Amino acid sequence: MSTAPLLIALISETVLPVVNDLPQSLAHLCAGLSARGHQLQLVRPRQAEDQDRHSDERLLLTRGWMLPGLPGWQWGVSLQAKLQRHWRRKRPDVLYIATAGPLGLAALRAGRQLGIPVVSSLTEQVQALTHSHSLSPFYRLFDHYLRWFHNRSQLTLVPTSSQLQTLQRRGFEHLQLLTSGVDSQLFHPRQRDNALRTRWGLNDGDIAVLHRGRPNQLLARSWNALRNRYPQRRLKLLLLDDGPHDAAPGALVDSLQVEAADAASLATLMASTDLLLLAQPGAVADGMVLQALASGLGIVAFDQGAAAQHIRHGHNGALALPDDADSFATATTWLLEDPETLRRVRLNARQYAGRHSWSNISQHLEGYLCSACASPWPN
Repeated sequence: MSTAPLLIALISETVLPVVNDLPQSLAHLCAGLSARGHQLQLVRPRQAEDQDRHSDERLLLTRGWMLPGLPGWQWGVSLQAKLQRHWRRKRPDVLYIATAGPLGLAALRAGRQLGIPVVSSLTEQVQALTHSHSLSPFYRLFDHYLRWFHNRSQLTLVPTSSQLQTLQRRGFEHLQLLTSGVDSQLFHPRQRDNALRTRWGLNDGDIAVLHRGRPNQLLARSWNALRNRYPQRRLKLLLLDDGPHDAAPGALVDSLQVEAADAASLATLMASTDLLLLAQPGAVADGMVLQALASGLGIVAFDQGAAAQHIRHGHNGALALPDDADSFATATTWLLEDPETLRRVRLNARQYAGRHSWSNISQHLEGYLCSACASPWPN
């Protein structure tokens, strides 16, 4: 490690499932920081399995409640004075606030009161939450609050350059880029399961096309274009989604609904397919794109968000013009035009993902935390 060890307080409250006390991405980041010699304090809401668990210097449990209509999201509650007492007993070098909810607000205020440097993060999922059916009537108010909140931290980390530019235009300050990472040993082409492909009715040389997200008319149009363009090839469409949709799976010829109960089964599923279509409007999650790249899939997505961040058209995937159905269908058929093209794109995809391991991302986060410790508070 090139820097002195830090005591880092991490404040998290929202996304489930929880793995080792943290949402998965934060768990990977913390494992990387710990491996680099840093100590962690965790502040999070109490979960169902925490009934007999007590807080200590490494873990502070707070009250929390689920957000109605938003399964998997939870907000925590803690008095600012409680956090101040906790941090006076064992003062962190820096706070990493991964939430702008009530718990994050209490941590921000306590940190500023005690003069502890603060780094916050703003994910695309939180941005999407402002447009959800539950909060859309309060969009302007929530957006104003997010801008006020993050402008009071010394740094705010965002996952894509397009999001960074959009937020800058909306008055967000002190922004830096921290992309997501991927477990490139779990998500790996060697997880390919030929027995699973046989159960799907596929033989060697057949193409399994995975769609991750809600089936829609854009998917149906692209899938039909693919089948019409290559009638001599055996194609199977795999639909990975458990939510409502506007294109019934039964209406998509040669399609099959599939499930992934956990990360390991998702890794096997992805490695056993050949092509991933991300045909939903709007930006897709950073981790989703990296998992597919690490699995060695050819990806077709719209040129926005995480896809634009990680995919170079014609090199490690194919990009379509945003909201352009014809462009998406063209990109899909191009990727299967020549078997050598798909093979080359898949190899480049895997090579790119290898540079985005969680250990590398944790090192970047370490640099931002150290920078905050060395910088004065903004006015």
